[in-house]
Amino acid sequence: MIELLSLVLALKPLPAGAANPVAWWGRAAHALLLRAVAQSNSELATELHDASALRPFSVSNLLGRFAPGGELQAEQVYALRLTAYRPDVCQALLSACQPGGMLSEGSRVELDYQLFEVRPAAELPPNFSEWAAQTSYAELASPYLLASQPPSRHLCLQFASPTTFKSDGRHLPLPLPRLVFNSLLERWNAFAPLAFPPETRRYSEECLLISRYDLKTKPVPAKDSGLRIGMVGWAEFSTLNYDRYWMSLINALGRFAFFSGVGAGVSHGLGQCRLIEQAA
Repeated sequence: MIELLSLVLALKPLPAGAANPVAWWGRAAHALLLRAVAQSNSELATELHDASALRPFSVSNLLGRFAPGGELQAEQVYALRLTAYRPDVCQALLSACQPGGMLSEGSRVELDYQLFEVRPAAELPPNFSEWAAQTSYAELASPYLLASQPPSRHLCLQFASPTTFKSDGRHLPLPLPRLVFNSLLERWNAFAPLAFPPETRRYSEECLLISRYDLKTKPVPAKDSGLRIGMVGWAEFSTLNYDRYWMSLINALGRFAFFSGVGAGVSHGLGQCRLIEQAA
């Protein structure tokens, strides 16, 4: 069963539609995902629209080469990533990619009044196809939980889109270990068939630190002409008190970030994240 899904769509802009530059495509991507789900499961789409619940999906900003003023370039193919981490949402998105589905090759989709044609994945810009994958929770976690070799005491996460965390009623664009892994643990325990112990939270708070990083802040347009400040880059996390079991869970959560995103606003393009090899 596919429980974790990451689709990367290749989108080519069409002449018809809005020509004005769009500062952030995350909300439009969110709306597209809901429309794609509704095509096969309208009740599920209504459930996912509930902003008060923890949502089992994430989306990216529109990715690719833009004109200096932020306008789309007609000759370019852009990438858009949609992820799901609950089986019914995975199935609905996969159905939308089948022939005749809203996200199938050759279909036309709309993002913020701009029309695009869905192109073959082979036309994706370089390096974007590596963000596509599908698996199960068991397959994702087993390399860490069932491995004969102990997990590393270090892991490195790439924050590929602006990332911020809600802390004490405020947004904090800083990947403190407790914020990163508590965010991942909350989503894992909400949707995975087997929950991780709540003590995982305590281990991340008391035993993990940021050992190296290369981060910078980046603003994202918010509602009512506001700005939300996120951070992009990478950070390496290390343990002060190595424990094989707890670090196995931490590494599994780090790998889960590829599908779930991390922090606030992942359903609107923020918090795209993945586990990477230790940076040089």
